[in-house]
Amino acid sequence: MTDRALVVVRAGALTTVQDRGRPGHAHLGVPRSGALDAPAAALVNRLVGNAPDAAVLETTLNGCAVRPRSAVVVAVGGAPCPVTVGGRPAAWGAPVVVAAGELLEVGAARSGVRSYVAVSGGVAVEPVLGSRSTDLLSGLGPAPLADGTVLPLGTPVGPHARVDVVPQPSPPAELVLRVTLGPRAGWFTEDAVRAFTSRAYRVSSASNRIGLRTEGPALERARTGELPSEGMVLGAVQVPPDGRPVVFLADHPTTGGYPVIAVVRAADLPAAAQAVPGIPVRFVAVRRR
Repeated sequence: MTDRALVVVRAGALTTVQDRGRPGHAHLGVPRSGALDAPAAALVNRLVGNAPDAAVLETTLNGCAVRPRSAVVVAVGGAPCPVTVGGRPAAWGAPVVVAAGELLEVGAARSGVRSYVAVSGGVAVEPVLGSRSTDLLSGLGPAPLADGTVLPLGTPVGPHARVDVVPQPSPPAELVLRVTLGPRAGWFTEDAVRAFTSRAYRVSSASNRIGLRTEGPALERARTGELPSEGMVLGAVQVPPDGRPVVFLADHPTTGGYPVIAVVRAADLPAAAQAVPGIPVRFVAVRRR
């Protein structure tokens, strides 16, 4: 076996392999998937000299620990967290050299939810439909990491960045999501639409890669019955029977029968990936561009 590999020592709560996803397969029932905080994943790839589509590790809340079989350059970004190499403190948000056999420990997020770990050469698991991403809904791609998993690495394509540290956005203390109302806003009462765009919600602990669930005022329907299943897009705000909005994220289903009251601007979704349970959520209506 090649020594270009990572051995997972501690998998953490949920660590998956992610890249830019597999767009273009919704007609087959396959969502895009990919890194929830795409800018953070792209940044750590740049720091280690990887191509933009190289696969990285996405951790959830309590990080992970890995041991490379050969010397590699790594960078950790996204949710701020402690980083150690061989038991010694190492930089977060900057390229770090890890010798063969040394333990890279990515600690629990100090704020935010998801940290990203890029390794020079990228994680080189077998792609499925053109992507190495783990899709929790469809089951495509590699399984979530487990202790003892061995991940092959690709060949480095360029030198790592020569920086001490780079600025990254802080995880939100309040999540503000700009939305375009529709296509099914008419299925709700005027009071419900007003409440949706003026009242405060909170991030639910039931949120995951499929959707950000909210707690707050239930939205009352103006129409009864259910829709035939129709296509769902990234950022769609679907309202299930309990009336609490759900923002669809990367692993969302490609069809659904609950009405979509609005769609979140794509630029606001990376912040949703870092929104911890309990923080306020506001939906702000904006006009179509």
